Amino acid sequence: MKKDIHIGIIGGSGLYEMADLSDVTPVTMETPFGQPSGDYIVGNLTGVHVAFLPRHGSGHCLSPSEINYRANIYGFKKLGVTQIISVTAVGSLKAHIQPLDVVIPDQFYDCTKNRPSTFFGDGLVAHVAFGQPVCPHLSALLHATVDQTGLRVHQGGTLVSIEGPAFSTKAESNLYRSWGLDIVGMTSLTEAKLAREAEICYAAMALVTDYDCWHEDHAEVTVEEVVQNLNKNITHAKQVIQAVVPQTQGVRSCSCTHALDGAIMTDPKVIPEETLKRFDLLIKKYLPR
Repeated sequence: MKKDIHIGIIGGSGLYEMADLSDVTPVTMETPFGQPSGDYIVGNLTGVHVAFLPRHGSGHCLSPSEINYRANIYGFKKLGVTQIISVTAVGSLKAHIQPLDVVIPDQFYDCTKNRPSTFFGDGLVAHVAFGQPVCPHLSALLHATVDQTGLRVHQGGTLVSIEGPAFSTKAESNLYRSWGLDIVGMTSLTEAKLAREAEICYAAMALVTDYDCWHEDHAEVTVEEVVQNLNKNITHAKQVIQAVVPQTQGVRSCSCTHALDGAIMTDPKVIPEETLKRFDLLIKKYLPR
């Protein structure tokens, strides 16, 4: 297994493999939070060692609510990853954000209900700052790279994360629009929260597959429409990833690197020993044992 992996790629719907990876090694990962979505595919992409993971598993067998987000992010941390680029499919809530566009969201609104979104608990409480939920440097780099490909790209915007797996009702879609939200998805927010707790830079490349059901000319979102547009966008997404990965090397200067500094509220003397062991990878520089 490569020891110098600093960049992780999370593949979403339609992006289940990175065919351009060379010197590929599958890595099965054990975590304190259970099994990740599958093996991490570690390989060389444009001269850089990367780790790739399809969030929905091989063959898209996991729904958004079934994904073990904690295991996925923890596994990246265990591999030494310091930056994650996530590819995700979304619906548009704004007329000017068209199908096949790309959005680099900078804010999230959480409407999920049934998934763990923190590593902490079991006698250890931590509150990370999340006002700026994605890494501004990695997001800016991702936006600039997408723009250079000639794709229509929108820098910034708010992604509302819903539980799924059903798409929104028309009432929900119109409510999100009335709140001024821009796109709707099911996965990125949970990843972003956990990446922040793991002190990993995180940025999302949101591929617009459709107008959500608010649009009179697109009243029903169908899987067929989503898949057709995904297939068109996935080729471009792979090109963007190839171009952006070599630019991610170097020293990080963002606040993501020390997100847990001052965030741990629990007196170390009362934290159970088993909990300290479980969280050692995340907290050892703040609570050395």
